[in-house]
Amino acid sequence: MASFISSTSPCSLMAMLLLGLFMANLEMTGAGPVGVCYGMMSNNLPLASEVVALYKQHRIARMRIYDPDQRALQALRGSNIELMIGVPNGDLQSLSNPSNANNWVQRNIKSYWPDVKFRYIAVGNEVSPNSGTAKFVLPAMRNVYNALASAGLGQIKVSTAIDTTLIGTSYPPSQGNFRDDYRWYLDPIIWFLIDAKSPVLANIYPYFAYIGNPGSISLDYALFKSPSVVVHDGNRGYQNLFDAMLDSLIAALGRAWGGDLEVVISETGWPSAGGVATTVDNAATYVDKVIRHARNGTPMRPNKAIETYIFAMFDENNKEPAYEKHFGQFYPNKQPKWPLDFSGERIWDISAENSTAVYLSSDI
Repeated sequence: MASFISSTSPCSLMAMLLLGLFMANLEMTGAGPVGVCYGMMSNNLPLASEVVALYKQHRIARMRIYDPDQRALQALRGSNIELMIGVPNGDLQSLSNPSNANNWVQRNIKSYWPDVKFRYIAVGNEVSPNSGTAKFVLPAMRNVYNALASAGLGQIKVSTAIDTTLIGTSYPPSQGNFRDDYRWYLDPIIWFLIDAKSPVLANIYPYFAYIGNPGSISLDYALFKSPSVVVHDGNRGYQNLFDAMLDSLIAALGRAWGGDLEVVISETGWPSAGGVATTVDNAATYVDKVIRHARNGTPMRPNKAIETYIFAMFDENNKEPAYEKHFGQFYPNKQPKWPLDFSGERIWDISAENSTAVYLSSDI
């Protein structure tokens, strides 16, 4: 063995270099930027302990939950899974009271730390500026932020999840701008995020954009399958709708003094049944491609990985309309709908003819 490692021939040096590059790539992709949302609106899901085991089995390093479900939090102890935990919209008014926010943090965060690796607290999800709840979002965010600081947990980031309906102009992406009648709601939140050094959480769904305008948006563009650039925007070209939607949000943030904010995709996915263009093949194609694409950035922020959370872990039978039931990567019996790899290391080809996934290269 000594004769091998002592060699300094060009071939040996090249082999060592390639091995080093491989290991660096493996380390990066093994802790890749993709997580999965664990929705619980179903009456037939596995036990929380089984769900956590499934995350670990499939190397899913990050999870989003939508409320402080105590069974999930207990199951996450010692798992090393990074967690985005939500404050339900119905609790925002309560947490606009500082004392209630402090109690919430003590009960749901402090009592589990550091056994549970909290990454973000999403204070509200897609709260409409037109709702009566909107006025409580920012006070609740501030109170949770202050409660975390008081508990010595200031490293946990506080944000809120928005959706792309808040953007009034989205085409071309560089002209992205929030609706003027929503700026009263958004601008103070953006300023808070800048001060707190927290990211914007954004739920981005090319599926909904596609079914809302199929005459102007092609299915291939929505599914990352366009063979060439579809949208030309100055010196930038867009070959998929995901990038265009995200960059329009980034441009809108820039026009609201938030151009340097990181954007975390807190939800994205594609349903496999129940509606227009909802097939297993389409869902598998979208999820596979968005996982691998998240490592590359967008035309506006090239080579910058996009932290992304796939929606959702399981089909949820208590949701409506019908297609909302079928966003899961797994059936409730824990069987995957297609071969899954959340690191982006494995590549497969989706065959529309027989609804199978064929591996082109396997894990090493």
